Amino acid sequence: MKGIFNIFRKDEKAFTGLESAIVLTAFVVVAAVFSYVVLGAGFTTSDTAKKAIDEGVKQTTSSVELAGDVIAKGTTGNSPDVDNLTVTLQLTAGQSPVDIGAANSSGLMIVSYTDNSTYVPDVNWTSTFIGANDRDTVLEQHEKVELTIIVPNPSMLKGTKTQVVNREFRIELKPSVGAIVPVTRITPPQIDNVMNLK
Repeated sequence: MKGIFNIFRKDEKAFTGLESAIVLTAFVVVAAVFSYVVLGAGFTTSDTAKKAIDEGVKQTTSSVELAGDVIAKGTTGNSPDVDNLTVTLQLTAGQSPVDIGAANSSGLMIVSYTDNSTYVPDVNWTSTFIGANDRDTVLEQHEKVELTIIVPNPSMLKGTKTQVVNREFRIELKPSVGAIVPVTRITPPQIDNVMNLK
């Protein structure tokens, strides 16, 4: 009889094993929740970093580029002038469309002019899309836009013959998205009605 009662006797070791299993399960659940939170925060951070990198690349790479030569139109005679400059722009490969906007109205494209005596941060210009286009103000792939930039007064490109010829100047095309496109040229020794500035 004594042996039978010993079978039903309380065994403290069994309860200790069950408690250990419960504690171990709780640790596993807490670790899983914690790792999920850490991974979620990591994904959010990496997504934010990716957006920042994409925006930085977009701002540092040029969205537009020159498509052809810079053409200057001038007035000949005893007081030669360079009246305006014409540049043609297109999108660089793989770039998103750029809104050129109406000249000097929306501020989407800003053109500045510099020579050794003049700096004008926002000169007057007009735009004309050439070739195939969809008749809006957005420059898209396979479209070209021609900007006619009015040379400001006074500048070294307007004045006496010795002032105007062989004169270096710089225009900067500043689109709404992307890097500035600088264009530096030198006027030829003789001012003509139409000049190709290479």
